[in-house]
Amino acid sequence: MVRLKRGGPYFWLRQITVISQFPRNFFRAAWSSAEKLDGQTVIITGANTGIGKETALDLAKRGAKVILACRDIEKAQVATKEVIESSGNENVVCMKLDLADSKSIREFAEAINKDEPKLNILINNAGVMVCPYGKTADGFEMQIGVNHLGHFLLTYLLIDLIKKSTPARIVNVSSMAHSFGSINLDDLNSEQSYDKNKAYAQSKLANVLFTRSLAKRLEGTGVTTYSLHPGVIKTDLWRHLNGPQQFLWKMASPFIKNSAQGAQTTIYCAVEPSLANESGGYYSDCAPANCSAAGKDDEMAQKLWELSCRMLFITWE
Repeated sequence: MVRLKRGGPYFWLRQITVISQFPRNFFRAAWSSAEKLDGQTVIITGANTGIGKETALDLAKRGAKVILACRDIEKAQVATKEVIESSGNENVVCMKLDLADSKSIREFAEAINKDEPKLNILINNAGVMVCPYGKTADGFEMQIGVNHLGHFLLTYLLIDLIKKSTPARIVNVSSMAHSFGSINLDDLNSEQSYDKNKAYAQSKLANVLFTRSLAKRLEGTGVTTYSLHPGVIKTDLWRHLNGPQQFLWKMASPFIKNSAQGAQTTIYCAVEPSLANESGGYYSDCAPANCSAAGKDDEMAQKLWELSCRMLFITWE
């Protein structure tokens, strides 16, 4: 029996061998829905490219007002124009949001709370993946800072508006990589030692735990939460893989999803009517899925919640 060492070569072999699911997924009937979103407002982080952009296009076609929240405003403007042209929906805008800077997050949220009367769907999609060690403007390790803490703060700052807009949904894009993750409460920022694979897996596990904790706190409010694995997708997030990992990636590439296919589970969680009374769950391939045991650890979820609040200097009971 081969033991999968977190961060080791088998970690990425297992990550990429999701292609073993290919026959099952290939013959599964594709999910589709004619659900309309007329009159609803959606925010999607990291929506200038990849699955975020495809999600924006789909929800714009459904009639929603879509706000692309992006770090690179020039690329976001190009993406916004393309979404408008492809969807025929003029009610698509972009706004500056740098999830690696709490000042930018607060400025974005302040503008939304001031100018938007409602927020029906928040999709926390943006992320960084297996990047070299770096820090956010606030001194957080980049992957936990952007993937978890940035979205945690954004959601906190927008939660009152979301509660006023019920029924509403919060969708957190995680990854099957969460299965290899663990939360290091004593060194969340990986300052004692840094392994880019472990740090990524930790951040994706944090997404799953945040979704569960949020669901409990929002019970009875009309706001529901979802986390998901979008699939292994052709995206520039993979640019930081090393040589052996790139080799495995190329071997698997014929069976890997494109961005439109990869966006489907996000869209499913955002619009599927049958999920209206479900909250806190984990999804993959447009269906409920099993997350890891660590992803169901409510005690760790609570500890992570408390630590996140302390690191961000906020109070969120």
